[in-house]
Amino acid sequence: MRMIINVPETVVSDALRGMAAAHPELTVDVENRVIVRRDAPVAGKVALVSGGGSGHEPLHGGFVGPGMLSAACPGEVFTSPVPDQMVRAAAAVDSGAGVLFIVKNYTGDVLNFDMAAELAEDEGIQVAKVLVNDDVAVTDSLYTAGRRGTGATLFVEKIAGAAADEGQPLERVAAIARQVNESSRSFGVALSACTTPAKGSPTFDLPDGELELGVGIHGEPGRERRSMMTSREIADFSVQAILDDMSPRNPVLVLVNGMGATPLLELYGFNAEVQRVLAERGVAVARTLVGNYVTSLDMAGASVTLCQVDEELLRLWDAPVKTAGLRWGV
Repeated sequence: MRMIINVPETVVSDALRGMAAAHPELTVDVENRVIVRRDAPVAGKVALVSGGGSGHEPLHGGFVGPGMLSAACPGEVFTSPVPDQMVRAAAAVDSGAGVLFIVKNYTGDVLNFDMAAELAEDEGIQVAKVLVNDDVAVTDSLYTAGRRGTGATLFVEKIAGAAADEGQPLERVAAIARQVNESSRSFGVALSACTTPAKGSPTFDLPDGELELGVGIHGEPGRERRSMMTSREIADFSVQAILDDMSPRNPVLVLVNGMGATPLLELYGFNAEVQRVLAERGVAVARTLVGNYVTSLDMAGASVTLCQVDEELLRLWDAPVKTAGLRWGV
C-alpha cells in the first residue's frame, strides 16, 4: 500500500487537522468531525448542511463557505457520518431561519440524516431535507434503494447555497435544491478500482484492459464491463446514457468530473468529446466545470453530470462562491 498516511485509523482526523491549518476561514472540530464556516451562524440566513463518507474530497468539506455550505459532516472513509455530527452541525449554523440537509441517496446517509432531522427539530431547529439521486447508471445498487447521488450534489450545494446567501426562505431554498436535483443526471466510468486505507488493496477486481461503465463513487458495479474504449467512445456512451433519461429543453450545466486519479490533461480531452456529443445532439451548453470534485479516493475514471437550467438557476450558479474546493466572483 503506497499512501501518504500514518495509520488507517487516523486518516480522517489527520486530514481534518490539515484542513484546519490550511483554511483559517473554517472552524474544524476534529474530535466531533464537523466543519463549519467561521462566520456561522449568519443572521437571517438559511443554513445548508451536508456530509457523507470521507474519500470523495473536495466533497463535502471543501464546499463549506460563502455561497455554498454552512457546515459539513465527514464520516469515516466511505461510511456515513452519525446523527450526532449532523445535529451538532445544525446547531452551530442555525440562525433561526432553518437548516436544509442535503443528502446523497445512500442508505446509511438517508437513515442518519432522517434521525438527525428529528433530533434537531426536538431542539427547536426547523429542518428541511433534499435527496440527491442523479445517477442514471443503475436503479438500485449495493448501498441504495433507488438511484445513487453523485455529481449533481455539487450543483445542488452551489445553487441552493447562493439562494440561501440571498436571504431566500427555507421553503424556497429547499424547492430550488429539489429543482436542481430533478434537472440533473450523471453517469460515471472507472478505469481502475479505488483503494481504501483500511483495506489496503483495490475494492473490486477490474482486469487490465477493461473498464466499468456506470460505476458508483464507492466502486459499486455499473451497467457492464467492456474492453478499454477511447475518450470519444466513452463520451458517446456516457452522454447518450444521460440523454436517454432526459431531454433538455434549456441549456445545461456540464460537470466533467475526475474520480481522483485521472489527470486534467485527460479530463480536458474527455470534455472536448463530451462537448462534441452534446453539439451533435443539439444540446446547448451554458457553463462547463472540469476537475476533481466528487472523487473516489484513487480511482481512475471520470463522470459526466448535466443539469438543465433556467435563467434563475444560471444566475445562482454564477453567483460568487468562496470555498476551499470551488471559488469564483470574489
